[in-house]
Amino acid sequence: MRKPIIQVDNLTCGYGDTLILEKVSFDVRQGEIFVILGGSGCGKSTLLRHLIGLQSPLTGTIRILGRDITAAEGNQRKQILSSFGVSFQGGALLGSMTAVENVMLPLREHTALPADAVGWIARQKLRLVGLQGYEDYKPAQLSGGMQKRTALARAMALDPQILFLDEPSAGLDPITAAQLDELILQLSQMMGITFVIVTHELQSIFALASRAILLEKNARGIIAEGNPNDLKNDQTNPAVWRFFNRMPAAASV
Repeated sequence: MRKPIIQVDNLTCGYGDTLILEKVSFDVRQGEIFVILGGSGCGKSTLLRHLIGLQSPLTGTIRILGRDITAAEGNQRKQILSSFGVSFQGGALLGSMTAVENVMLPLREHTALPADAVGWIARQKLRLVGLQGYEDYKPAQLSGGMQKRTALARAMALDPQILFLDEPSAGLDPITAAQLDELILQLSQMMGITFVIVTHELQSIFALASRAILLEKNARGIIAEGNPNDLKNDQTNPAVWRFFNRMPAAASV
């Protein structure tokens, strides 16, 4: 069994007096594609924001590569943040910049590389996601799938060990979404990148996930964990079975 690269222990988080997640624990293993699932309002986005350090938990710890991001400060925190990349929902590209300029941003911010090296690396990252020839296009000139690929290239700019993807196939047509899924699988297999993906797209889940956790709003936490194909066929928990089989609450097993 591969060693954990992310360890979440007794994580409790919320807003004001409202708890969203309570005493959540799980780990993510090196090199796997780990998916966070759940219905609206279950805490998927909240969990992601805590994992990438945008919010601090009420209690609990999050260890990334053995270091607690919830307690780290200064240079130690910067080192943890530079160990992973993030692709936000919608891409979050800067519209005034070209694709290659968007990918260059993390390199300019976090390295002292000369300008020609920064440009070369950024172009190689775009080539890696299949966007050679589109380096000088601005986001508005790119299709939705190309924008997602550009955001993925930017997340990979610093060669992180971990990539966090927020709804990577949201808003894409089925064929483009399948192509993006295939790209993620290729990057995982070729480069050994650990992926943590938030999504509700069942086809992508079954195509990509090594393991998944299913969050549930009323439980304020995890109600199932495992391989999605196994969870789909497990009828011991009706709520889990309904989610993976797209069945309404009134349906019987």
